[in-house]
Formats: sequence, structure tokens, C-alpha cells
Amino acid sequence: MDYRAAGVDVAAGRQFVSRIKEMVAQTHRPGVLGGLGGFGGLFELPEGYRRPVLVSGTDGVGTKLKLAHELDRHDTVGIDLVAMCVNDVLTCGAEPLFFLDYIATGKLDEDQLAAVVSGIAAGCQQSGCALSGGETAEMPGFYGVGEYDLAGFCVAIVEKSEMIDGSKVAVGDAVIALPSSGVHSNGYSLVRRIVETQGLGWMDRVAALGDPPLGEIFLTPTQLYVKPVLAALKQDWPIHAMAHNTGGGLPENLPRCLAAGTSIQIDRQSWRPGPVFDWLQGAGNVGDRAMFETFNMGVGYVVIVPAAAAAAAIAFFQGQDLGAWQVGEVVAGSGEVLGLPD
Repeated sequence: MDYRAAGVDVAAGRQFVSRIKEMVAQTHRPGVLGGLGGFGGLFELPEGYRRPVLVSGTDGVGTKLKLAHELDRHDTVGIDLVAMCVNDVLTCGAEPLFFLDYIATGKLDEDQLAAVVSGIAAGCQQSGCALSGGETAEMPGFYGVGEYDLAGFCVAIVEKSEMIDGSKVAVGDAVIALPSSGVHSNGYSLVRRIVETQGLGWMDRVAALGDPPLGEIFLTPTQLYVKPVLAALKQDWPIHAMAHNTGGGLPENLPRCLAAGTSIQIDRQSWRPGPVFDWLQGAGNVGDRAMFETFNMGVGYVVIVPAAAAAAAIAFFQGQDLGAWQVGEVVAGSGEVLGLPD
């Protein structure tokens, strides 16, 4: 017997790495040293920083991968993987430098995983960070044939004096919402359950959601906020805090960016979450509070600025083809999000 007889094809792994080298090379940015294939990815810190702080983040895509498996479409979940990491580190005001991925599969399917990596590379390019390396693990008996799981790791950099930590948040500040592109990568265990209990398949269409089949709607990748937010940090109005609205929704994520003695009052009349959230709530008979605790409800990212800068911030982000609106304001409190369903 040999390793291949046990289900692990080392030669196929080498061929896969060779195939994705060009995708990886297209993500390179200044600072990358060497190429793919070493024991570690090398990156030289940019010049010009006086007291650079490295910011790290890691995340996965969750059970959204089940949908990719069932539809045999794998070119979008890589974007999700990058977005879930870079959007997090961005909240400190940090610029993503490089990204690494970990892909575990039951049996290496070169075409399938090359599609995954193409999405990862696209997400890195859209975020201005390098895909500096990764790991592909073939684990027969642990994952089924055709199944894989993903994990991502990002490192970013920020000048210590320019870090955004929420300490400058003050009563009266405006809370600006940036829209999500849909469900992003949270709540998919509930999404899948709702679709199943409705007796629907991913290729079915729902009148309330228009022409695209459900699978296409729910595979829409997570919005990347890096470039517009980094550009906003260079404007002549300050940003006091930021939050990436992911798992746990607004009730859990907004308090993470607040200064002591403050809360946020949300104006629920300032936006409509969108048809996909209306459909999920109706089809699944999901309570109002559970919706806000599970999904982003149309708010993918939040920026807190002084009240006097609110109009300029909204106009700036709208000029980035992203959209923005004031979703609330900072009030005195103990780190709560007020105005959401009980």
C-alpha cells in the first residue's frame, strides 16, 4: 500500500499548487518576497511607519459552503472568505497586507478547488492585499468526496497613533450604515432550514425575490469595504469608530466599537432591510429580535463620525457607488443598542 491507496494523492496536490500559482501572483503587492511553494509566506513591512501595529484576523465561511457544494458552484465563496477577514481588521483603520487560506477536503478535485482559489484571489485583489500562501489538506474519511472547508487568515497594518479603537466616540456622534450585498456569510444554517421547510430547491424561484433562483441569491458574496473605507480615512473629517456587522447582528457587533458610557440609538425607520430578509422572516416565521440577532438586516458595516461630518460621510460613500445613510446616533448609556426589537 501507499499514501495514494489510502486516499491521498500527493502528485495531484503538487499539480494543484502549480495550477494556482498564476492566480496567486496576480495578487502580489509591494512587500511580497519570494513566491508560492516555500514553508512560509514572506512579507516586508512597508516603509514610512513610525510605530506600526500589525492587526490579525481569521474567519471562515460557515455552512454557506453547503450551498456551494449542492450547486457545484465554487467561485464566490473564496470572496466571502477574504471579506469576512479583511472587513474585520479594517475596523481598526488597518490596511490589509497579506492573506493566507486553509482548504481541507475529502479528495482533491483540482477544478473545484481552483475555482475556490480564483475567488480568494479576486477578493484579495479587490482588497489590495496579497495572497501570500496557504495549505491544502486532503483528508479522506473525515470529509466526504466533493466536500471541503475553508479558513482564512489576514494580517493588516496601521500606524499606532492612527488606530481606531472607539475611545473617541462621543454622545451626539452620527452612526452611518453601509449596505450589505445580501445575507453575506452569516445565518446559513437558518437559511437552509427555511428553504428546506418551504419544500424549495436552490434552483427554484420565489416571486418576491425576482427572477434569480434562490441559490444565486444566497451565493451572492460578502461585500468588501476595504477600499472605500481606507479612502474615507484620508478625508478631512474624522472617523471615531467602525464595526463589521457579522454574526450576532447589530445587537452584538455595535457595542464592540463603543467608548465607555455610550450606547447607540437606532432609527429603524431609516431603512428597509430588503426583500431577501422580508422573505426569510415570513417563510421561516422568524421573530423580529431573532432576525436582528442572526442576520445583518441590510447593514453590512457601520462608521461612527461626529454629527457635523455626517452629511459629508454619507455623500462620500454614496460617491463610491456603495450607498450610505444615517442609521442612528450615539447616546449616553452602558454599551447597549437601543431601538431594536425586544
